Amino acid sequence: MNTIIKPAWTLRPAEAADLEAMAELRALVMRPDLERLGRYDEHRVRQRLRDIFTPEHTSVVLADGEFAGCVTMRPVENGWWVENFYLSPALHGQGIGSAVLRTLLERADADGADVRLDVLQGSAARRLYERHGFTLEHEDPIDVYLVRSSGV
Repeated sequence: MNTIIKPAWTLRPAEAADLEAMAELRALVMRPDLERLGRYDEHRVRQRLRDIFTPEHTSVVLADGEFAGCVTMRPVENGWWVENFYLSPALHGQGIGSAVLRTLLERADADGADVRLDVLQGSAARRLYERHGFTLEHEDPIDVYLVRSSGV
């Protein structure tokens, strides 16, 4: 019998030194969806993260002590905004993304705050968010905006 060992994960505060690894991961993870939508630009995909990076609201995901991803949860009017949630494709499907998201949502629930985010049209990430109580707020030809009310 094969036993699958899931990596242990933790979150730590992001630092300026994490920025380029995060930008590279963003480019890797978003490329298929951006190409499908005809919007992939090798430079822009990295620069957009660099332009909005807020280390005080960003966490690095570590799996077995190694850089594995990142997520930003920043305060906005009436709650929190989750963005830049990227996990190494090698770790997709192992429950780490769900575990990280549950941790963030527990924080928001403790504050009694709603959480909002957006995903690209057709992104598989939408299913993850919907499993955790996010519902459609509105959408446009490129983005789908989701919301999760506090305590869902």
